[in-house]
Amino acid sequence: MKKFFTLLALFFLFANITEAQKVALVAKGGVNLAKISGIDFNDSYNASLHAGGSVEINLSKTFGIQPEVLFNQVKTTTVNAGGSLGVLANQDVQLNYLSIPLLLRVNVSKFLTLNVGPEYSILINQGNTLLTNGANAFKDGNFAMVGGVQLNINALRVYGRYNIGLSSMQDLTTKDNWKCQTIQLGVGFKLF
Repeated sequence: MKKFFTLLALFFLFANITEAQKVALVAKGGVNLAKISGIDFNDSYNASLHAGGSVEINLSKTFGIQPEVLFNQVKTTTVNAGGSLGVLANQDVQLNYLSIPLLLRVNVSKFLTLNVGPEYSILINQGNTLLTNGANAFKDGNFAMVGGVQLNINALRVYGRYNIGLSSMQDLTTKDNWKCQTIQLGVGFKLF
């Protein structure tokens, strides 16, 4: 019972500190519409998922930062057999990333926030079945730039973003650049 009251007191203390600092923890998730540019891939957007959380830190009434950690999926299909060192044609590719965006928050109003900033994504699965020789086709990490808008309706967050890859994703010796473009649509809920 003593532990319960100690944990309860710590929770209220942390809640009061975060309120004073204008900090909010948000759980979020939604859909990704992504494509990988390059001669080896289908040039259409494919649906996948993202989920994770963010911390909204308002440094002033207008500006803040928003670090996030997201599980991101990117799905596509290969189309060009043999184009880059033996890429198999008509293969479904699903890449899973741990994405870490660090976004600048511009609070236009109480209900509207603009987000912009860099993102680094760490590849969780390698996609070894993409190449005929079983080698790794994708790099372990990917840099991108993120820009978007978020609606703040009490504890509800509704957001849309565009994410464009800045670095090539491919880990092959060819000159073809594989870059990801993603449209993210999602909802979040402010936990405290």
